[in-house]
Amino acid sequence: MEKQQQILLTDEQMRAFIANGFLILRTNFSEAFHANLVEQLNEVYATEGNPGNNLLPRIRDLQRVFDHPVVTGALTSVLGPNYMMHAHRYGHCNASDKPGGWHKDSYWGYDRMRNHHPWWAMVMYFPQDTPVELGPTGILPGTHNHESRTFREDDHPGEAVASGKAGTFALIHYDIWHRSTANRLGLERYMLKFEFMRTQSPQAPSWDNRTRDWSEPAGLQAPVSRHDRMWEETWEWLSGRLGSLAETVSDSERESLLTTNQLESEFEPEALNSAYSLAGCGSEGINRLLDGLHHERVAVSRSCAYGLSVAGVRAVPGLTAALGSEREETLIHALFALGELRGLATEAVPQIVNLLSHTSVKVRQTAVEALGMIGSPAQACTAGLIRGLGDQAAQVRFTAGLSLARMGMAATEAVPQLALALEDDNRYVRAHAAEALHYINTEQAKDVLIRYLLDSRWCPTTTKDNAFFP
Repeated sequence: MEKQQQILLTDEQMRAFIANGFLILRTNFSEAFHANLVEQLNEVYATEGNPGNNLLPRIRDLQRVFDHPVVTGALTSVLGPNYMMHAHRYGHCNASDKPGGWHKDSYWGYDRMRNHHPWWAMVMYFPQDTPVELGPTGILPGTHNHESRTFREDDHPGEAVASGKAGTFALIHYDIWHRSTANRLGLERYMLKFEFMRTQSPQAPSWDNRTRDWSEPAGLQAPVSRHDRMWEETWEWLSGRLGSLAETVSDSERESLLTTNQLESEFEPEALNSAYSLAGCGSEGINRLLDGLHHERVAVSRSCAYGLSVAGVRAVPGLTAALGSEREETLIHALFALGELRGLATEAVPQIVNLLSHTSVKVRQTAVEALGMIGSPAQACTAGLIRGLGDQAAQVRFTAGLSLARMGMAATEAVPQLALALEDDNRYVRAHAAEALHYINTEQAKDVLIRYLLDSRWCPTTTKDNAFFP
């Protein structure tokens, strides 16, 4: 069967995703397809329980969903053409008449500094008609860049819901605040959650781009705070234009920013807006942000890191110097910003590699992520990531695997260590090692990967009641 052409997002849809943090889209499968999908889900959940990460191989028709041109087009638009489906998957089955609590998903059980740029996204797919009464996922627009919860726990007037006919799905920024809503019908409602990751930094727009410049989306839904400069910078970043904030702040605004302490605001959106604006104030603004990296309040240091991550090459020397700090949070935030600056931060690589001996797991994990995002010089970055694959902490090992996937063929020297990682005790270390071999894509890497997949292949029709035949 000929593969259908991807249906890429429009400029207006991309603007809405950047500002609101989500889109509600729908595939056009037949009612019979979704009825069969729900029947399979009912049988598996009733007789075997939740298949968890084996959701896709257990119910093979789901692969058709993720090959659908609306789904692939949306993911390509947001994450680039070589995006990765992550090994963590989950099918939520909800019949509760009580709403869930607002939350951001963790990264497979651990915490990390979250990216404002869309390096990660999730698809929440609804295989049955999901009216509001059946309890669709609730989403709080515009909160994907807020670490703190700047709203009340109860019903929020700005809440959006992923409600619609079978085949409706929410494409969300990974870090948006969301929850399950109350299922008032008492019928089982499935929501199939799959995660995706960008493997390459954007070099050019990957959506159906027709206009160069950012403009506010007509359907702006963000209820908490405006982030005009952040939104525009994200649009520029997705278009392949790194460091677009340099010297963009007017003289009058610069004076106001440099004479006030908005970075210390208790209202996180205000502090973030100040950090992004200071990034456009040249050396004076960058120095203010570098000072803020050492602030006693972690929230202030974190906001400064976000500003520095978009400040361009002039932030690199100060961030590299900050790698000598004795404070864990300062190190994590400086490493994060250097990683986001990618190829502009190559001078920091030797010091980043040195931090792979740090006593803090979170510092080492952030260091291996930064190496994968900077990626050059390739030999030094690869050598550091090989060390990361042997770290005692699983989250360092599986982040090293993801970083090697981002480096692709430049990381060929890691193939022998990735082969060993395929036998790791941790499921995500094994999965990320397999993905890294796939993206390295040399003959040696493919031979190792194919042998592993053959040895560990899983039969989707075998159950306890159907062990061998037919």
